[in-house]
Amino acid sequence: MTARFQGTAEYVATDDLTIAVNAAVTLERPLLVKGEPGTGKTELAKQVAGALGLRMIEWNIKSTTRAQQGLYEYDAVSRLRDSQLGEEKVHDVSNYIKKGKLWQAFEADEKVVLLIDEIDKADIEFPNDLLQELDKMEFHVYETGDTIKAKQRPIVIITSNNEKELPDAFLRRCFFHYIRFPDETTMRKIVEVHHPGIKEGLLTTALTQFYEIRETSGLKKKPSTSEVLDWLKLLLAEDLTAEDLKRDGASALPKLHGALLKNEQDVHLFERLAFMARGQR
Repeated sequence: MTARFQGTAEYVATDDLTIAVNAAVTLERPLLVKGEPGTGKTELAKQVAGALGLRMIEWNIKSTTRAQQGLYEYDAVSRLRDSQLGEEKVHDVSNYIKKGKLWQAFEADEKVVLLIDEIDKADIEFPNDLLQELDKMEFHVYETGDTIKAKQRPIVIITSNNEKELPDAFLRRCFFHYIRFPDETTMRKIVEVHHPGIKEGLLTTALTQFYEIRETSGLKKKPSTSEVLDWLKLLLAEDLTAEDLKRDGASALPKLHGALLKNEQDVHLFERLAFMARGQR
């Protein structure tokens, strides 16, 4: 494939991220993307598909998801019921097979992007159960005797929030990239994409407060990129200025903090910090 991913107008991709995407495409290996929630892992797959002009097939993984569901599911119960009712279609077992996301990607005539999103949510055996299919790009359908082979090898992007360790055998077959949390320079570029023309004073003050919150010791959940973008959207909607964001000492909480702090423990942490700061005066 001659096209290379260079990022898009809607997605700020660092040099090491674009290198990782293009390396995975060249090696024809799945790209495993890790990083804390809200750093754009899922969005990456959408932007790669858009930039390369490819269709995307998305498989969202849940705690109950089984690897077999990505291949196909056989509805034996419906077939039994139809046989009792004398339905004609019961004689063709393919009528009771539901194609999974891997099957859809394999049978596509054109190259597609296959996103396996949040693989770490599934059972620990889930990644190992997909090893052979992702390696050989084929699988067997026991009910029909067919072997489904990929017409075009899809670009496979797998995301993980690091909730659990993935098996070594699985990791060996992937090209790995960890999306580091953006530094302030990169964050400014991201903000410019989503909120072009934001006033410098407001942005500087807001980002200073944002990174201070992230670095606060004892924080249960650090606010993410998506959350700072939501916060800035609110600040702009309320027409607040850099002066409005200045904290008066009565509270260590930033304005509209509900966009950044998502649990009561973290809110209480900042309330305690403000109380301690007042006591030291």
